[in-house]
Amino acid sequence: MSAKPQLTFWQIWNMCFGFLGIQFGFALQNANVSRIFQTLGAPMDEIPMLWVAAPLTGLIVQPIVGYYSDRTWTRLGRRRPYFLYGALITTLALLFMPNSPTLWIAAGLLWIMDASINVSMEPFRALVGDQLRPEQRSTGYAMQSFFIGIGAVVASFLPWILAQVGVANTAEPGVVPDTVRYAFYAGGLVLFAAVLWTVLSTREYAPEVLKAFDDAKPLPATKTDAKRAVSKGLIWLLVGLVGVAVIFMMSLDKQLYLLTGGIAAYGLLLSITARGYGPKMLREIVDDLQQMPDEMRKLAVVQFFSWFALFAMWIYTTAAVTEIHFGSTDTSSAAYNEGANWVGVLFGAYNGFAAIAAIIIPFLVRWFGLRFSHMLNVSLGGAALLSFALIRDPNWLLLSMVGVGFAWASILSLPYSLLSNSVPAQKMGVYMGIFNFFIVIPQLMAASTLGFLLKTFFDTKPIYALIIGGVSLILSGLFVLRVSEPKPTHSPQSVTGNGEASCA
Repeated sequence: MSAKPQLTFWQIWNMCFGFLGIQFGFALQNANVSRIFQTLGAPMDEIPMLWVAAPLTGLIVQPIVGYYSDRTWTRLGRRRPYFLYGALITTLALLFMPNSPTLWIAAGLLWIMDASINVSMEPFRALVGDQLRPEQRSTGYAMQSFFIGIGAVVASFLPWILAQVGVANTAEPGVVPDTVRYAFYAGGLVLFAAVLWTVLSTREYAPEVLKAFDDAKPLPATKTDAKRAVSKGLIWLLVGLVGVAVIFMMSLDKQLYLLTGGIAAYGLLLSITARGYGPKMLREIVDDLQQMPDEMRKLAVVQFFSWFALFAMWIYTTAAVTEIHFGSTDTSSAAYNEGANWVGVLFGAYNGFAAIAAIIIPFLVRWFGLRFSHMLNVSLGGAALLSFALIRDPNWLLLSMVGVGFAWASILSLPYSLLSNSVPAQKMGVYMGIFNFFIVIPQLMAASTLGFLLKTFFDTKPIYALIIGGVSLILSGLFVLRVSEPKPTHSPQSVTGNGEASCA
């Protein structure tokens, strides 16, 4: 067995460059979809349910893409075919979404857009684990964070920039302004071009070569206890069904059905696959979920609190800032649209700070290790979200975005560095996809509970969603301390080279 060659700066740059385009599209979605939904007539308390498309498609798509990409080998390699086709579909969705004539067409296009973004995004995570040695992985994921930040800065600022050069920023009621439409058109082109660069400039190791490297973790030696898995599945199913019944009998918020229905669906799926029913792909993914490494289980808790906070921020920042800092909830007013554009600037700012943080994070990791660096960064983000309730001058919110930027860069890099050192190389793709469950589940939880919580306890004031998010980020930082710090793999046969032997 031998160590992987240490890749050069430009090789890591090329393999991560496509993330610039993916995040360009993702940032346009995050900063503008709530605005599009409100423009097309969505009530505030229903917006979280419309957003459910994003996490739900990730829940379904990422493990499937990971499973098949682990088993793919073509002229384009293992992961790159998925980059390319996902980018093509995402580009088409970006071109059509701002022209949606109705709310439900916009919601449907969000499903398509997010599914195709996930098809491209999941293999990018696995590619870094495939190509880089353990001690280079934090650099690789930080490089992805850098491109995420750069792409998102430009994308988030685009509507504001277009408004400054004279493009119409208001429109008739029910019509998306030209600033948003033209930004989405530009996003589609940038996304496809950036992903194509990575596809053409990066080569991959063949599967048999990957298995021979000394950082390859062994496959689990045991299989899941079928009888125990069936019992667990039946318990989850019962809990979910009881929850559905309670919501129905007490006439609770209908959005809670998403949470209880998801619990019941998981229990049913676990019971069925443990008995040997269902497609082989589905059975193996569920089995891998049951046998995930202990460190991955600990990271799942960290991810839960991190992504609950992020989803709250993406959904409610526009509503909170336009209401509190610009004094308007009328989506056709100049004040509301000025505030919505400012949110685009804020989102662009935190992504810009994330790009800077991505340069700093590898140094933090050398000084403090992965765990303490992550705790520091997400705690800064938690304090930043809490500050929205205290600051009244919208210009000062740019300072809050420094903390959000450090948290965002860290969330997109350090948990993946911790994860990639604990999973088998042969299952890098499927475990990266399963890891997405712990990004998706908190978003589904947020979509199903935040609207209910705000309406029930906080008079539907969106600022309280940001406060909840701030507390959640701080909790994620505390939980990361439970995760073991990985030790880098060294080998006397380590070499420095171009990393392209036995590649496609």
